[in-house]
Amino acid sequence: MSSSPAIPVELPKPPKLDLDEFIATALSATPAELHSYFQSFSDLHTRKLWHQLTLKLYEFFDHPLSRPYRVDVFERFVRDFESKLNQLKLVEMGTKVSKEIDNPQTQLMFLNSILSRIDAETSQEAYVLLLANIAYAKLVYGDLEGTKTDMDTAWKTLDRLEGVDTAVNASYYKVAADYYKAKAEYAPYYKHSLLYLACVDVATDLTAEERLLRAHDLGISAFLGDTIYNFGELLMHPILDALDNTQYDWIKKLLFTFNEGNIGKFEALAPLFPQEPILEENYPFLRQKICLMALIESVFKRNANDRTMSFQTIAEETRLPVDEVEHLVMKALSLKLIRGSLDQVDQKARITWVQPRVLSRAQIGELSTRLGAWIDKLGSVEERMAPQVTATA
Repeated sequence: MSSSPAIPVELPKPPKLDLDEFIATALSATPAELHSYFQSFSDLHTRKLWHQLTLKLYEFFDHPLSRPYRVDVFERFVRDFESKLNQLKLVEMGTKVSKEIDNPQTQLMFLNSILSRIDAETSQEAYVLLLANIAYAKLVYGDLEGTKTDMDTAWKTLDRLEGVDTAVNASYYKVAADYYKAKAEYAPYYKHSLLYLACVDVATDLTAEERLLRAHDLGISAFLGDTIYNFGELLMHPILDALDNTQYDWIKKLLFTFNEGNIGKFEALAPLFPQEPILEENYPFLRQKICLMALIESVFKRNANDRTMSFQTIAEETRLPVDEVEHLVMKALSLKLIRGSLDQVDQKARITWVQPRVLSRAQIGELSTRLGAWIDKLGSVEERMAPQVTATA
């Protein structure tokens, strides 16, 4: 893909602030509901109370009626004293204001202009936050190469920071997830999307439409990710509630079906795949994946001393012909889902280890039952040995 046209870094610098003229113009041009903000701006600026002025600017930029005036206030007013403000707060305001610029090229100019005035060494969080937002603007603009370059640059700084503001992490993981979505790279999308959700309040920071889209895309990536064989973390996340009572509620059922390795339920839901053409196109892969999940679940349910399984048993568990079992087990071994060995002569698989998993509540219940049985067994052994120990003493 060809790169986008070069984006100018610097917007024309606005004239030096004439505070009285700016406030007078603002009061004559804005609704009465906003006038108190401009009067506060004048007072706090005159008194050089920069922290209090920052808080008042936040209130102004959050006010719905301020939207047509945000860019002008930032460029003509805030830019005059931006060096005196907390740089992370400045960037948070700037990125919010940039969303009012409809033209992608102009938006990029606006953000790059701020970037040119941020010290990357002394204001690292602000630098990462701004770079992530520039990367996102480039993604919307269709410049995938530029997006990846900015993502990688931001990560080099973010990876060495500690105690990072959640908004900074969220901005990076959001653009990373959406970049991998655009590239149809399912496993990286799944990973970065869950990391993004860990940085936000799903109920308040995302709209209902955003929650539904994110849950849908996570489901699709879980199915099609060639390294994703444990859905437990997603199944326990409240984002999936967004699928309830929608046209995608069957995707949630299918996620639980895969996690259970339940081939019967998979086959019952397969007729719905045409609603998601990408699932229908990848049916052979999904069929193999559910067989692998069935194998993993079958091994997981067995006690550690009962994990030698005949090919016939595996065939019954996975609903495969016996002559396809060896290939399936070798696939599971190559993906490091299990460890063990194959005895082709005796037609047996000896499983010594199964990949650690994030367990669903039902699986935790099964594990609890098995642990209870083990404790009971240990207790009976103790009861049998106690008389012998006493007699020896």
